[in-house]
Amino acid sequence: MIEMVIDARRKDLGGFEVGRVLPFHSRRMVGPFIFLDQMGPAEFAPGSEAINVRPHPHIGLSTLTYLFEGEILHRDNLGYTQPIRPGEVNWMTAGKGIVHSERTDPLKRSQGGPMHGMQAWIALPAEAEETAPSFTHLGEDAQPTYDNAGLFARLVAGEAYGAKAAAPAASPLFYVHWELAEGVRTAPPPARGQGGMSERALFVARGEIEVGDHTFHEGQMIVLSPDHEPTIKALRPSSIMALGGEPVGERLIWWNFVASSQARIDQAKADWKAGRMSLPHEDDLEFIPLPDVPATPEPAPQPVKPEPTHPV
Repeated sequence: MIEMVIDARRKDLGGFEVGRVLPFHSRRMVGPFIFLDQMGPAEFAPGSEAINVRPHPHIGLSTLTYLFEGEILHRDNLGYTQPIRPGEVNWMTAGKGIVHSERTDPLKRSQGGPMHGMQAWIALPAEAEETAPSFTHLGEDAQPTYDNAGLFARLVAGEAYGAKAAAPAASPLFYVHWELAEGVRTAPPPARGQGGMSERALFVARGEIEVGDHTFHEGQMIVLSPDHEPTIKALRPSSIMALGGEPVGERLIWWNFVASSQARIDQAKADWKAGRMSLPHEDDLEFIPLPDVPATPEPAPQPVKPEPTHPV
């Protein structure tokens, strides 16, 4: 029923912690999901730096930002400036290359407040790796939801339970947010043998759940076997992300770059170092330099060196 359990590795980013879930040394991806972080939960003091990630590049992936609490201001070199708030979706497809920043608005920084959310990278299928970059924002009411008897569900991306989300996913996947009251039971989207996805996982962002005869708590990802249909029970009020999809093939990951070839990653390194990728027009006074690491390729699967800058 359960293939693996992954504990999020907590990382202090200077007054703010994230829980790194994917990639994991023995589980690089779940479907096309190649990177997953839990941001917070945190409470920023008034006047603190909060989220302050300078412009940086991506290739070969889509980023998906989803919040439970707080707000982040996105700016990119396509000209988009877009705050994201709880229940909303920022979907950014990097394709052949995009540059963006993620910051806390100065007014919000002066006020302080909570921050809790999820950051995911979704590897693009090979035929879409060099697609034109794009950005899509979806409001809280633009996504399919279900609310009944202590179970709230929002389809953040992909297809599940007979519904389809508006986010422009390039390959088969699902990403569902559940809010479960104590004692509520539910089930993930079906397994491959039942007409569903090949790879599935659950991430406990808050609370505690029971899957089969096992108990799981905040910060744990449960990778489900491909041919089993477990029941999930909330042992206390819980926030759960269910995710999965069809594999898109092996991928290399280095810093903020994802690609199916080392040559493409090397080209992205050279482009960023040489200044061939433009900065966001409204945020062009600083940027994150290319990390100073050895250029020698490492055998696949490559360790993530250095860790990707967060938020994405």
